[in-house]
Amino acid sequence: MEVRRGDLVRLLHRHSAPGAEYLFGDTVTALRQDADGVDVTFRHGPGRRFDLVVGADGLHSRVRALAFGPERQYVRHLGYYAATWPFANRPGLPAGTTGTNAPGRLAAAGADPRDPGRAGAFLLFASPRLALDRHDPAALKALLRARFADLPHPVPHLLATLDEVADRDLYVDSISRADVPAWSDGRIALLGDAACGATIGGMGTGTALVAAYVLAAELAGADGDHRTALARYERTVRPYAERCQRGGDRTGPFLAPRTARGLWLRNTLLSRPALLNRMLALGEDVATLDLPEPAREPQGRGAAER
Repeated sequence: MEVRRGDLVRLLHRHSAPGAEYLFGDTVTALRQDADGVDVTFRHGPGRRFDLVVGADGLHSRVRALAFGPERQYVRHLGYYAATWPFANRPGLPAGTTGTNAPGRLAAAGADPRDPGRAGAFLLFASPRLALDRHDPAALKALLRARFADLPHPVPHLLATLDEVADRDLYVDSISRADVPAWSDGRIALLGDAACGATIGGMGTGTALVAAYVLAAELAGADGDHRTALARYERTVRPYAERCQRGGDRTGPFLAPRTARGLWLRNTLLSRPALLNRMLALGEDVATLDLPEPAREPQGRGAAER
């Protein structure tokens, strides 16, 4: 079962605890902590002080960079880049996903099952680390056109839709993995991809939600002792998260093997139901974790989360 990111965001926002505060369109630029709290500087809004800061701001975490060190210390490139964007389904693509492979490349697309008039593209290609500006849509579109221009139909149509996609709807990033030796330092902690990301392994969102649940439960049960709560949170979630991360290491080579023989072996595997069922069973085992009792609402002045 697939849940759209936007749907999940709206669901979580709608069911936030009463009194939860959201600051949209801003980001953290500085953190300074002492024994009693964390002073947070924002790019646009006034500075604030919090009991606890949780960096839940993704693989390229700003909180992690400010509190734990630069991204290069923790994020490892896994040899592939991925791109996705929505577009009008003028060619009448069916629901599901149809793709074409070449060694080291995958181009796929499919109609939105809830709105057949909309479709989505997914491109993936093998590459060493690139000097990529994720916030330069024109350069990202040029990169995708250069990498996929020689592939057959329907790839030319997919590339043509780049002309009409809104900048905010285009996602291009490396497939990478984040490994942080410790997920907390005093009153600053990391959660989700910021702590243990593995891009497009299929487990990132689930791992982040499980981690948030465990963190809330530990904070609620620690009677204000954040150090004990954060240590228990990491001890519970880290082994689970590291199992889930292994899927990210395999995503690129599985979706876009670098050789023709690798493509043949992958296709042979997928054509054998027994092997495919075994893969699904292993995935279910990795994704299972016994959770603590439901959390009570944590007490305190609040938590800054990005």
